[in-house]
Formats: sequence, C-alpha cells, structure tokens
Amino acid sequence: MTTTTSRPIAELTLRGVLLGGLITLLFTAANVYLGLKVGLTFATSIPAAVISMAILRYLPGATILENNIVQTVASAAGTLAAIIFVLPGLVMIGWWQGFPYLTTAAITATGGILGVMFSVPLRRALVIDSPLPYPEGRAAAEVLKVGAGSREGAAESARGLWTIVWSALASGGFAILTQTRLVAAEATMWFRAGAGATGIAGGLSFALIGAGHLVGLSVGCAMLVGILLGWWIVLPILTAAAPMPAATLAEWAGGVFRSDVRFFGAGVIGVAAIWTLLRIIGPVIGGIRSAIAASQARAGGAIIAEAERDLPIGLVALVSLGMLVPIAVLLWSVIAGGPLAGSAVALIAGALLFVVVVGLVIAAVCGYMAGLIGASNSPVSGIGILSVLAASLLLVGFFGRGTPPDTTQALVAYALIVTGIVFGVATISNDNLQDLKTGQLVGATPWKQQVALVLGVIFGSLVVPPVLNLLGSTLGFVGAPGAGPNALAAPQAALISALAKGVLGGDLNWAMIGWGALAGAVLVVLDEGLGRAGRLRLPPLGVGLGVYLPMSVTLTVVVGAAIGAVYDRWARRSADPEAAERMGVLAATGMIVGESLWGVAFAGIVYATGSDAPLALVGAGWEVPGAIGGTILFLALIATLYRQAARATRH
Repeated sequence: MTTTTSRPIAELTLRGVLLGGLITLLFTAANVYLGLKVGLTFATSIPAAVISMAILRYLPGATILENNIVQTVASAAGTLAAIIFVLPGLVMIGWWQGFPYLTTAAITATGGILGVMFSVPLRRALVIDSPLPYPEGRAAAEVLKVGAGSREGAAESARGLWTIVWSALASGGFAILTQTRLVAAEATMWFRAGAGATGIAGGLSFALIGAGHLVGLSVGCAMLVGILLGWWIVLPILTAAAPMPAATLAEWAGGVFRSDVRFFGAGVIGVAAIWTLLRIIGPVIGGIRSAIAASQARAGGAIIAEAERDLPIGLVALVSLGMLVPIAVLLWSVIAGGPLAGSAVALIAGALLFVVVVGLVIAAVCGYMAGLIGASNSPVSGIGILSVLAASLLLVGFFGRGTPPDTTQALVAYALIVTGIVFGVATISNDNLQDLKTGQLVGATPWKQQVALVLGVIFGSLVVPPVLNLLGSTLGFVGAPGAGPNALAAPQAALISALAKGVLGGDLNWAMIGWGALAGAVLVVLDEGLGRAGRLRLPPLGVGLGVYLPMSVTLTVVVGAAIGAVYDRWARRSADPEAAERMGVLAATGMIVGESLWGVAFAGIVYATGSDAPLALVGAGWEVPGAIGGTILFLALIATLYRQAARATRH
C-alpha cells in the first residue's frame, strides 16, 4: 500500500505484535485441544483479523497493515499447534511420560523458524508469479479491506461488511445448532455395493462451502474425481475382498477406509507432491535468484519498493544454518546415553541433511497446496506421513530390521522427533505463503510480515508445551500407558507413530501406498493432457485430497465450488460484474469467519466443562430428524445468503 504523505503507515507495531501474541494464547490452546480430540484444527487468520479490527478500530492510528500484522502473528502460532499430530506419538510409544518443556518448545520453534526461512524465497514464485487462488489468503484480505473501507465510510465497503456479517452470523448460528444436536453436523449413509460397501457423507459446514467457492471449479472437480476414485471404486473393491466382520456397516467400511484407502490416498498425494515440485522447481529457482538479485541491488544502493522487500537472502541463509545448531544439540540430547549413542555422529549428520533437503521440498509443496485449496484444508498430515516414512526408511537402511526392542523404540522415537521438526516446517510454510498472499493483496511489506511470522512461531512454541502437558496429564491419549476413560484420540499422532513402528518393524501397508502412487502417475498424465487440450484441468493434488480426506469434508467443498461457479456465471452477466463477484467472495468469506470464531468459543466451552457435548439438547434417536431438518435448513440459508449478496450488488 502506498501513501502520498511522508509519514509511513503504521505496520509492524509493538501493540500489534502484543495483540497478536494475546490472541495466540487463545487460538493455540483451542487448536491443540480440538486437534487431539477429533484430529482437526481450524484456520486462525480470519478470526484473528476480525478480532484485531474490533479492538484496534477504537485506538488512534490503526491501519489495515497493522491489522494484517496481528493476524499474521496469530495465524502462525495457531497453525504451529498442528505439531500435536506428531509429538503425542512419543508418549504413546512410552518414550516420554510427559512433554518436557524445553525439548517440546525446541522441536516446535526450530521447525517453525526454518519454515519461515524456507518460505521466504518461495514468495515470488508461488505468490507473485503464480495463478494459485489462495482462498483463505484472499478471504482474509477481503475481511481486512472491508473493515478498513467501512471505517472510512465507503458505501460499497459498508455493504460488503454487512454481507460478511450476515454470512458470519448464519454460519456461526448454524454451527451452534449442530452442537445442540437439534440439527446434524453431517449427513452420512452407508450401503452395500455388491459384495463390498461404501457410503456417502456430506458435512453441513458453511466454512467448507465458503472454501469451495474460493478454490474454484477446477479444484472442486479434481476433488470430486478423488471421491469417486477413493470411495466408490477403491473402497467397494477392498471391502469386497475383506468380508464383513461382526460389526456394523459403518464400522466395517470406515475401518477399511482408515486402514487401506487413506494409504492409497497418501500414495496419490506423494506422487502428486513430487510432480508439483518438479513443475515449480524452475519458478522456485527463479524466485531464489530474484531474491539474491534484489539483495545485491539493495546492497549496491538501488531503491527497492517496500512492497517487494523480503528479508535479505543472506540473512535467511544465515538464520537457516544457525537453526541447525540447536537442532543438533536437541538430537544429541535424545541419543545420549541410549542404545543409539554409538552412532550419534552419523545419525545427527544424516538428520540435519534430511531436515534441510526434505524441509525445502516440503516447504514448496505445502506452499503450493495452501495456494491450491487453502491452509486449513491442506493435507499436512499426509505430508507428515510421507516424512515419517522417509525418515524411518533411512533408519532401516542404516540399522536394518530385527533390532532389539529398546533399540527399535529409540529408533521410532528418533524418527518421530526428526519428523516433528520437518512437520514444523510443513505447517508453517503451509500458513506463511497464505499470509504473504494476504499481505500482497493489502499492500503489506513482505519483510515485516516475515518478522511477524517468526514472532508468531516463538509465541506458539511457548504455549504448546504447557497445553500438551495439561491435557496429557489430565486426560491422556488413547493407546498410551495410563490412558483414562476420557483419553484423547490424537488420531494423526497414533497413525504417524504406527507408521514409524510399521516401517522399522517391517509390517507397513506398502501395497496400498504403491497402488496409490501408480494412480497418482496416471492422474499426472491425465492432467497434463487436459492442460494441453485447453480443457478444465484436474490438479492431481486435488484428486489426492479427495481420496485421502473424509468425504464429509471433501464433498461439501465440491458443492461449494459448484455453487460458486453458478454464482460467478450470474455475476459475469450482471451490470457490474466485478462488484457482483466481489460480493460473492465476501459472502463465502463470512461463512468461514462465523464458523471459525465459533470454533474458538466452543473449544473453550468444551475445555471448561470437560464434556464432549456440553450444548447437546437431544440424545440418541434424533439422528434422522436432525439430518433431514439440518440439510433443509442448511441449503435454505445458503440460498438466502447468496441472494443477499446479489441484492447488495444492485444497491
């Protein structure tokens, strides 16, 4: 953003950083709890932007760029909470009895700071010179613009703000209704398919509808192909080959999906991720060269526009190398005095090389995925799966299989800790490029955002360990020693730790990963052919998401993409196409805002009451009426919100 006055616009301010840090405390704790409970976390950028605007608008000199810094700090910290998808595995295998504060904070901070550094040279390639939609980045930018415009009294901005408000109220209100159980949170039906079984499920989530609108029709169609492949081809075949045990249809088919189909999806994602990297490696190298050239030009006295200034590439390299020192010390503390101590030098050197090489690859792939479908919908846990597989395979190559039990346990723990560091890189790079896209759209200074991202990582690293310790000591984790009746499932951590044990023990489901990789290769060829023919493309990563994620998530995103395409077609025929399309984006944004803010509040209610369903008004037996009534109300509200958005354009 430029200004005609000599006084610079307030951006990276002390009050903005402190406010972002305070919001961090709330969002990080909420994300840790919900992630351990149900395996999902929520995006914090938009809620942080809304809270920031609500507070800073009453303070003198508040600007859109200062609000952007607040959401940048808070979103980085909230995203870092995804480290819980790995670290509880160390308790589950009995390596840790709790979460040592310094070790947990170090794993979180070092991976997160590397994620910031690795994503700096990717900004030009994946944000500036890329057509990726960055749905959540765009949504956050629209929220910030509308808030700033409304404050200045712009008529269109005021209408846009009301569009966001009404959508948010409908989204949050419906989410509250789902927690009362009067309406269902999702509609699911399982049925036989020949000798096998499958199902259809759709989550009644306004946030997913909004995300679908923002990602667009191409990604939506790709995810639909993934649903067809995973749920209606692979799942019926596999269930037919595994006769139904003494269980319900849902338990049978759902169990096969979790144990086999998700590994098939992980194989698709792996190949798609590798292909994505190969496609973008040229622009990435170009971005790095551009960053180096910009640093050299600035050193030579050239004036670089504020909106183009990243952190100097030399500083990025220095900080990245500097992070390897505490990582080496951390890894030494894990190995010292144990069965792996004799191989410490080789193990630490190999791990550092792994973190740098795999971390750079994962930063690029996760940034691309965030741009494709949004940070909160990216399958970061799938990247964690691939990372732990790679780390475990390297350890097998070094030590072989059939090691004594204490050595095997130490190897599994080492693989999980290295994966935890790489996972920090993945989660932060997944979020950072989304934030940098928001910054680009509102005219922020990149290097100031990158500093804010580092501060957010530090805040989050200080908050995660005590929250983990509190939940681990009071509730425990399913499968961990001493877990109580209210133990948290921590599904991703359980899966990732099981993968490490499977690779090192020799009983991993390689067959499904291999078949998924083969399918991924076919999808890459298909997508390239469609691109050359000028047809609607099917991004292979989008297809992989459709296979890997639960249908209750992906099908709703597909529906949102279709609704968004219908609305945009109408908008292009309207008197003011740009304004009409913008109102549609704001309506979708409000859908994400309302549910996200309620997610924060509900996490606090669950934690305070200790109940899984603190707002439930009805019990078992209400599922069918809740699903029918909820679906009707859900569709009616969506139609009303889009009609309201269209009406706001005409005024």
